[in-house]
Amino acid sequence: MTTSRISPALRTEALEQLLTERGLVDPAVMDKFIANYESNVGPLNGAKVVAKAWTDPEYRKRLLADGTSAIKELGFAGPQGEHIVVVKNTATTHNVVVCTLCSCYPWPVLGLPPSWYKDPAYRARVVREPRAVLAEMGLRLGSDVQIIVRDSSSEVRWLVLPERPAGTEHLSEEELVPLITREALVGVAKVSAP
Repeated sequence: MTTSRISPALRTEALEQLLTERGLVDPAVMDKFIANYESNVGPLNGAKVVAKAWTDPEYRKRLLADGTSAIKELGFAGPQGEHIVVVKNTATTHNVVVCTLCSCYPWPVLGLPPSWYKDPAYRARVVREPRAVLAEMGLRLGSDVQIIVRDSSSEVRWLVLPERPAGTEHLSEEELVPLITREALVGVAKVSAP
C-alpha cells in the first residue's frame, strides 16, 4: 500500500510515535500544541470575529476597513495573520478564497488549512469555474450572484464575512458563534440558520 492511501490521521500518529521513540518530541508539548490549534487558533476565532461583526455595527466597519487591526482587537494575531483583508458576502456578491500558488491561509482566525484547500484541483479549478466548484461542494448560487475569487498570498490573506442568516436577529454573539463554519469564512458555504 502506498502512503497516499494511508489516512492522514494514521500517518500523523505513526510519525508522532517515531519522533517520540527517538526522543525528538515530547508528547506533552505536542498535546499542548495540538490543543492550542484546536481551541485557541482556529475556526472558532474566525467565528467570534464574524459574530462580533454581525452584532456590533461599529466593529463591522472597522473590520471591513482594516481587518488585521480589528481582528487583533479580539486578541487574534500571529504568523500568517499579519495582513488580513475582510470582504463581505451579500445577496448579489459572493466571495470565495483560494491560494493558487500554495496554501496561504489566515491561521490566527481559521487554524490549519483543510486538505481540500491545499488540493491542486481546488486551487486550479475554483479560479476557472468557481460556480461549478462551489456547487460540487454543496453551495449552489443563482446566476444573478456575482462570484469574486480572492487569491491569498504571503502579502494578503482573505477572510469572508458571510451573510447573517435570516431568523438569527434575536441571537446573541455567543449564540451565533457555533453557527459559523470555517467553510463559510472561506466562502465555499453559507451560514445556515439554526
